[in-house]
Amino acid sequence: MAIPVHIVTGFLGSGKTTLIHNLISNKPVDETWAILVNEFGQIGIDQTMFEQRDDVVVKGLPGGCLCCQLAFVLQAGLVNLLARSKPDRVIIEPSGLGHPAGLIDLLRSEAFEGALEIRDIIATLDPRRLDDPKAREHETFKDQLAMADAIAITQCEHSSADQLARAHKLANSQWPPRKWVQEAVHGELPIDLLLDSGTHQAPAASIPSSHQPSALPPQLEGGFFDLPPAPGNPQLETGTSLGYTSLGLRWHPADLLDLDLFSAALIQLPDAARIKGVLHTPDGWKQLNRAGGAFQLAATAWRQDSRLEIILPDDVALDTQTFTIQLKACLMESQSTTA
Repeated sequence: MAIPVHIVTGFLGSGKTTLIHNLISNKPVDETWAILVNEFGQIGIDQTMFEQRDDVVVKGLPGGCLCCQLAFVLQAGLVNLLARSKPDRVIIEPSGLGHPAGLIDLLRSEAFEGALEIRDIIATLDPRRLDDPKAREHETFKDQLAMADAIAITQCEHSSADQLARAHKLANSQWPPRKWVQEAVHGELPIDLLLDSGTHQAPAASIPSSHQPSALPPQLEGGFFDLPPAPGNPQLETGTSLGYTSLGLRWHPADLLDLDLFSAALIQLPDAARIKGVLHTPDGWKQLNRAGGAFQLAATAWRQDSRLEIILPDDVALDTQTFTIQLKACLMESQSTTA
């Protein structure tokens, strides 16, 4: 029997990971789920936000878009995941800049014929994004909504009544009508919307030229995560495509970071910056998230390393060298343990 595959798409910072977290918390106890998380940035922050458990297998695919830069990696990784984990259900979270068309074509390819069934595609819509012309007019933003079978309006708790009204108007203007449009306050959706979903039926879309699959598979050897950075010497990686630039930093797990100094440096970044991170601080390990200008901070079980990812539109300037120096000044000391 074909394994149901659910794609949760949506633009940068729209709350896809939070929504998936809430779905996992309500999953049937007799099911094993596989979660594939793709991130535009080079570091891979979202995978750090999932707790380890026997009935949920999480695989992160950072460093590009599933439908083009990482298409080869996705196919190989998914084949391996299905064979080793034998999941009852698969959830794929593409990058916020990922286009669903290429991903759908790959899942319908000969490699997965008869093995997978694409269920209703859910698009997350952050009402605050409608105030940003660059996001609102972005081809991928519009196609994510156009190709979705259903739309979850997210970030409701951070949106004004006017923003929510505009989001509902946009969601309900899609043609043909979506199967459902629902507010997901704090990322919460009824689990039945996932479990009882039908086969993907929304209109197809052509793959934009910016998302055409790479001609050659990416180099997988000598990766960014082969060895941890040296204590006191953060590792930097950048990437640029699809009109956005990512800046990623990674610290040794024993490095302690002053959260106040760190926050002061991040607050100076433009509102357009999408920020995610996991940090080892004197008060323990913390997870930080900024989307739409709103900061969130929470405890995390992650202990592997400290990570920071910043994604900016190409037309927003950032003095990378000066900013990196500011972050290095946040380093306090190193501990002998990573607890």
